[in-house]
Amino acid sequence: MPRNQAKPRWWVRQFMNPFYHQKGNDAVFRPKARLDVLPFNPFSVGKSSVIEDYAVINNGMGPVHIGSNTFVGLFDVVIGPVTIGDHVIIAQHVVISGLNHGYEQIGIPIKDQTCTTSEIIVEDECWIGANAVITAGVRIGRHSVVAGGSVVTKDVPPYSVVGGNPAKVLKQYNSETAQWEKTQALHKTALF
Repeated sequence: MPRNQAKPRWWVRQFMNPFYHQKGNDAVFRPKARLDVLPFNPFSVGKSSVIEDYAVINNGMGPVHIGSNTFVGLFDVVIGPVTIGDHVIIAQHVVISGLNHGYEQIGIPIKDQTCTTSEIIVEDECWIGANAVITAGVRIGRHSVVAGGSVVTKDVPPYSVVGGNPAKVLKQYNSETAQWEKTQALHKTALF
């Protein structure tokens, strides 16, 4: 990598990455997508997935795995370690970062302190709304929705809708009634 840059050298992108990383059949990397992927950490994209223009994928701090039939939208940022499942929709301007900068040592600039990582997992069939932020260490459960503009700092249960800053569960699927229902906490607050 060139000094002080996140983007690997041209020859690494052209001649090394195709041998180290997996790209599924019919997967599409739009021409203006920025793939800052390096051979020393895994990177894979499943079949028929799309990484849109101006999206940035970076595996410098940890592996990035994107499943099949998944859509990574315009201007999204995905920084590993991240695992994204199959049939996931990620709208535009979403940040999914498994990286945190250290800040505790006040005598050292934050940019020079040790970084930590914690894997983010987005399970199958999720929809991440525009401008959402998913922080390090979070798991988004299967078939869940993250409302646009939300900041997700805690795990999201499967079959849930979350929203807000910090994101809270707004609805969950009730298999007994076959309906998406507001959570009990919302029912109680609506009475007052």
